[in-house]
Amino acid sequence: MPGSIQLFRLWGIRVFLHWSWLLVAFYQIKVRNGAYDSVLWSAAEYVALFCIVLMHEFGHALACLSVGGRADRIMLWPLGGVAYVQPPPRPGPMLWSIAAGPLVNLVLVVPLYLLAGAYSDQESSLSNFLSMLAFINIALLVFNMLPIYPLDGGQILRALLWFVVGPQKSLKVASVIGLAGAAAGLIWAISVWEPWIILMAAFAGMSSWAGFQQSRKAVVPLHSEFVCPNCHQNPPSLPIWGCDNCGQRFDTFDAKFQCPRCGKTFPETGCPHCNAVAPSGAWIRDIK
Repeated sequence: MPGSIQLFRLWGIRVFLHWSWLLVAFYQIKVRNGAYDSVLWSAAEYVALFCIVLMHEFGHALACLSVGGRADRIMLWPLGGVAYVQPPPRPGPMLWSIAAGPLVNLVLVVPLYLLAGAYSDQESSLSNFLSMLAFINIALLVFNMLPIYPLDGGQILRALLWFVVGPQKSLKVASVIGLAGAAAGLIWAISVWEPWIILMAAFAGMSSWAGFQQSRKAVVPLHSEFVCPNCHQNPPSLPIWGCDNCGQRFDTFDAKFQCPRCGKTFPETGCPHCNAVAPSGAWIRDIK
């Protein structure tokens, strides 16, 4: 995004911060100042929020890399964070890449609530700080799991539907649900006048509309000459198969079930639609 600065690079992933985040941080720290004895606690609270969001986004990125996808950027901005991930175009890798983010928050729930509980009987800034961290983490988890595209919940719904109806229809269904959810959230936020919710609902609505438009235009090329022996669907004509010997990604049907880099042959081939593994020679030709 224009106006972003690179903070650091970790595991090959560059982390950027948009300048507007600093303005929002200043505003939020000022608003929360009355909750603590010192403004330093308010600043620490916002830095902790920064760290929780960053760990969430790293969960997405590292999960994507673990399944052979691409993830090289994380952007932090006032409405949260965005991990730029490109998992292999199959429902399993996409589901894992998206679900790993909320799983980070789920893992953080127990230690944060234990820490908050340990100091709950004390009237101190530390007790308030730990309780707020626990609340922030669970709020982020619940919010992100709403089935509204492009929130994690909406993308998880899309990945689950992909197993059943394929990539295009799943995107269309998730986008329509996202549009409905964003509209409901926008109406509610306007009625109670919650500016941040208004912005987030508007962003979700625009993203859902973009997803809906994409679902109508995008067409995945298929190998019409081959059919999965299990689900009887044509495999995609894309480099989504990976060599476990050298890591090369390639289209196994174009390469005749042989890695073009190291020459390793693959007697079995997995189907990206149903995940079944069958002998490569069993992928019958479609003569219809």
